[in-house]
Amino acid sequence: MPGGSQLLSKRAEMLLPENWPAYFKKAKGVEVIDLDGNKFIDMAYMGVGPFILGYNDPEVNAAVKKVIDDGSGSSLNCPEEVELARLLIKIHPWAQMVRYARTGGEAVAVAVRIARAYTKKDKVAFCGYHGWHDWYLAANLTGEQNLTGHLLPGLSPSGVPRGLAETALPFYYNHIEQLEAIIKKHDIGVIVMEPSRHKEPADNFLEKVRKIADDIGAVLIFDEISSGFRRNVGGIHLVYKVIPDLAVFAKAISNGYPMGAVIGKAKVMSAAQETFISSTYWTERLGPTAALATLKKMQRLRVPRHLAKIGKLIGQGWVDLARKHNLDITLDGPSALVNFSFNYPSAQELKTLFTQEMLKRGFLAATTIYVSYAHQEKHVRQYLKAVDQVFQIISAAIKENKVNKLLEGPVAHKGFQRLT
Repeated sequence: MPGGSQLLSKRAEMLLPENWPAYFKKAKGVEVIDLDGNKFIDMAYMGVGPFILGYNDPEVNAAVKKVIDDGSGSSLNCPEEVELARLLIKIHPWAQMVRYARTGGEAVAVAVRIARAYTKKDKVAFCGYHGWHDWYLAANLTGEQNLTGHLLPGLSPSGVPRGLAETALPFYYNHIEQLEAIIKKHDIGVIVMEPSRHKEPADNFLEKVRKIADDIGAVLIFDEISSGFRRNVGGIHLVYKVIPDLAVFAKAISNGYPMGAVIGKAKVMSAAQETFISSTYWTERLGPTAALATLKKMQRLRVPRHLAKIGKLIGQGWVDLARKHNLDITLDGPSALVNFSFNYPSAQELKTLFTQEMLKRGFLAATTIYVSYAHQEKHVRQYLKAVDQVFQIISAAIKENKVNKLLEGPVAHKGFQRLT
């Protein structure tokens, strides 16, 4: 397999080169068992975001198993897709229509295609990370640093047609002046952005983006693949009270089963009829069924409240232990996607050392945690006890200038790396 994994974020080289347990045998709740039978508590990515309820959730599994027994698909369409559409529109009353995909990246690509069909304009202004498709990587055709700062630096546009140059133009979060400069120079028909990731919108940033979209007749797309359902049941844009024209969901919507959704205003969504957007596996039954079970459980148990509580405990624990061991770290939210960074020139080496030592203590760990409903206070206590020990090791290593000597393998890669 080129690169050794289907997902960049799951490459062993991104976490702990030569020592990361790359493959799993079983996962349940927050526990993962590798191929050698070692058991770990996942205090890191939880599958890189989808498992908001925890691994192997029994309620979601039961719903999926039932429809497997009845048939996962046929020459007719499944009624679950209609039920899910109604639920998504009930949660988001501003939307009237829904289209489905099975992954986040393709769902954003669908949304961009619909938006371009509606505006009849090619150029897209974007903020944040939005997947692997040509429309997005085209930003790096005019300079391979354009996507730096949008989660993954150095993404190569190799294989992307050169004719797409200057069709995707980046601006940074909370920098409205950058978007203003783009629209002065380019005829923008689509604006795509994450309404929030680790930063809160400042100085009415989202409202200003909304106004610009209205003023120039552009379609505003909110990519809620990471932000959706973590702070509230629905898109985080509902919290900020800024309404897009289209919104995209995946990851947490179905607790690990493949599912993506685009919701939107009828006048924009109807443009899907003017282009070709179609795929056989978008009609299978398991994704919509899993999404319905997941959303209903999140509503019933008020899952976002639990995520916030656990995330705050973890974040405060990091801060307290860093102070105890005289470590300089920066904490970022939101609580449901809490993370910290080491404020040292050797930050990547320290991050690698942290992962290495936490693994020895039975934890899959990085400096980011996708909090799940299966994370309980007992897990946080066990985790912070281990962090206390590891922060002490790191603090001593910094003082004695021996961080690299303690590493038992190469330093974890930063962002995108070609692997041969």
